[in-house]
Amino acid sequence: MYSKITRILWIVFGAGILGFILLLVSVNYNWFNLYGAMPDFKVLENPKSELASEVYTADGVLLGKYYRENRTPVSFEELSPNLLNALMASEDIRFYDHPGIDLKGIFSIPYYLFIKGKKRGASTITQQLAKILFKTRRTEEYEGALSDVPGLGMVIIKIKEWILAIRLEKAYTKREIISMYLNTFEFGSNAFGIKVASKTFFNTSPDSLNLQEAATLVGMLQNPSRYSPVFFPENSLIVRNDVIDQMVRYNYLEAAAADSLKQLEIDVSEYSVDSHNTGLATYFRAEIKKDLLKWQKEKGIDIYADGLKIYTTIDSRMQKYAEEAMEKHMSYLQELFFEHWKGRNPWVDERFREIPGLLNRWVKQSERYRKLKAKYGNNQDSIDFVMNKKTPMKVFSWEVPGYRKDTVLSPIDSVRYMKHILHAGMMSIDPYNGHVKAWVGGINNRFFKYDHVRQGYRQPGSVFKPIIYTAAIEDKGFHPCFKLVDVPIAFTLPSGKVWKPKNFGKYSGETFTLRQALAQSKNTIAAYLMKELGPQRVVDYAENRFGFKYIRDKYDMNAQLEAVPSLCLGTSDVSVFEMVAAYGTFVNHGIWTEPIYLTRIEDKNGNVIQTFVPKTIEALSEETAYIMTYMLRGSTEEKNGTSQRLWRYDFKQGNEIGGKTGTTSNYSDGWYMGVSKDLVTGVWVGGEERSVHFRSGQYGQGARLAMPIFSEYMEKVYADKDLGYTKGEFPKPSQPLSIELDCNVYNQKMMLVSDSTNNYVIPNKVQDQGIL
Repeated sequence: MYSKITRILWIVFGAGILGFILLLVSVNYNWFNLYGAMPDFKVLENPKSELASEVYTADGVLLGKYYRENRTPVSFEELSPNLLNALMASEDIRFYDHPGIDLKGIFSIPYYLFIKGKKRGASTITQQLAKILFKTRRTEEYEGALSDVPGLGMVIIKIKEWILAIRLEKAYTKREIISMYLNTFEFGSNAFGIKVASKTFFNTSPDSLNLQEAATLVGMLQNPSRYSPVFFPENSLIVRNDVIDQMVRYNYLEAAAADSLKQLEIDVSEYSVDSHNTGLATYFRAEIKKDLLKWQKEKGIDIYADGLKIYTTIDSRMQKYAEEAMEKHMSYLQELFFEHWKGRNPWVDERFREIPGLLNRWVKQSERYRKLKAKYGNNQDSIDFVMNKKTPMKVFSWEVPGYRKDTVLSPIDSVRYMKHILHAGMMSIDPYNGHVKAWVGGINNRFFKYDHVRQGYRQPGSVFKPIIYTAAIEDKGFHPCFKLVDVPIAFTLPSGKVWKPKNFGKYSGETFTLRQALAQSKNTIAAYLMKELGPQRVVDYAENRFGFKYIRDKYDMNAQLEAVPSLCLGTSDVSVFEMVAAYGTFVNHGIWTEPIYLTRIEDKNGNVIQTFVPKTIEALSEETAYIMTYMLRGSTEEKNGTSQRLWRYDFKQGNEIGGKTGTTSNYSDGWYMGVSKDLVTGVWVGGEERSVHFRSGQYGQGARLAMPIFSEYMEKVYADKDLGYTKGEFPKPSQPLSIELDCNVYNQKMMLVSDSTNNYVIPNKVQDQGIL
């Protein structure tokens, strides 16, 4: 009887073993599609996990990332011993001994469940890696006819993970498996992989994790949501201490040291989640992403998953100084603007009268209104009730840390408030190679996504005038010392109407040299030059020599320069990007150089797959370009020049600086373009809507709106000796100048010419103007 029972038990056991083997084989080969396919060998050999592409500055600082999963891989050598010891003790103590499946651990499950009364898992690190890599529990292509059967479906999944684990063990070393596991695990808080998790929770790197930090992160492997040290600190503390106890159990740690460590709180004071809205150069990163998305289509690359290294021309220090300069001035300016319009709405017409119905139009364009319209249809009473109901919200404010102010406003009042906010854009380049050193597209990327460097187009006002002066010098032989009189200049328009441009102040009737006229931004003199040249010739210069056409074609911009007389006052919309490139021509010996912001792109293995070289145009002669730097210096050197305030700054002392202010009608736009021998910088300031602006030149001119940002930025740049910018003169042409720039010397020479030829040269242009 006993032998019969034993025989039966052996038969049952053998049948069970045989059945289990058949089950393994049938699952592996997916007989009759009952179980779902297994990942093929190629996928197994090259398991793909998404890697974030990283954007670096020229000085090696990580600017940001593009990702769907925020993951940056590390090698085994970059993992802290504390982390490895905690991982082995807590997750898989026999990791180095088993072939992917821990049979001892599996057979001990009943003992712990029924004798100890504890649940115990037996999944190895390799099995967990298989589950993450191949998404065995949430991928339809791996499901079969039996996958939905309760209980059996999980058994099939477990068997697949066993098989995959064994295959992974054959394909990779133990070190590679550990690295892959820690690099692929999702820790929550937008942190994929151990490198990002270390940075997110503890602001450190995997090789620098101390024991309690390592134990905390290893504890999160059990359930990153439930054991988050930020959102569930009590749970996290418990599981961290459990990990420490396991380290004591397996002799990775002394009991006394463990007792001390377990008394420590988890310090997450430096917790910070990576965001596209935070960090340096947020607008820059958003703008170059547009270019990269086009580029990736051509290359068959995914910037969100392929782990590229994208190297830019931005200097992190200069970017920081630019953002600080903008923040300092714009916070002051905003306070001034609120006070200036206290009790009134700032959207006004030419006579500074509020434009009726404009706020209502903006309200109807808001996202909140569109959603209510979709919900309530033509029931305007319901829409109006919600739009006028006060509700808690966050709005932008310079007054609070993080610039997110908690307040209670109705949706209509929030639109009114946000339309009061002033905006700005700024870019700084090296004029010789076109490298963009700083790019600040706006005041806060979280609240305002619109980029005011390349995306924004506004009237440039007088900062456009140097292009007209350049054409006059190059085409018509005008000289900086030529004298013209500040009197009205009339244009007869195609409609028959007569247009006379006005100055910022009154017509003085005084005589100015061209340099003085540009320095003081006399509209009448620019109008005279426009009349000499003709609007179309000025447009040709801007488009073909100063790169406007090339930039607009390359970036699909629809803006266009109008060949009309008012162009002499800068009435056609331009971008900061275009104007900075144009001014770079003067410093770079007459060669227009396209602003570039990418130098190279590498794949995840460090292979260079793209380099970038700027387009150049031989726009001007070296002499004309140098003459224009001399002309631009007039704003700081000539009496009543619009840049005289720069003398209060240290960077101007002993340094040749050129500049040009720009102010448009009704003070809607304030500009400043500044040049030194090494840098060209452009700044625009204004309201989101052109109707939103100051009421007087006391506050609304370019010298008040935009120039202070340039000044603060340059002061910081020159103060930072590590940047290597030195004071000095603009580079002279390779050949001696053919003309004399000193007007006293020049006038004496011209008097000699008139004495010998009876043909007095200088007044010819004045005579043409109809003054003499």
